[in-house]
Amino acid sequence: MLHYTIVFLVIALVAALFGFGGIAAGAVGIAKLLFVIFAILTIASFIAGLLRRR
Repeated sequence: MLHYTIVFLVIALVAALFGFGGIAAGAVGIAKLLFVIFAILTIASFIAGLLRRR
């Protein structure tokens, strides 16, 4: 999932470089959403791993 976040971030940067503001804003929004989901799942996995060891 982090891979998709980076891909959308690169798409947003390239679109912004060429002046496509709407596309860049959409790609940044998707990248932010995917990053938040990735962070939540990472933290949940870390906590589950700690609880499973006990």
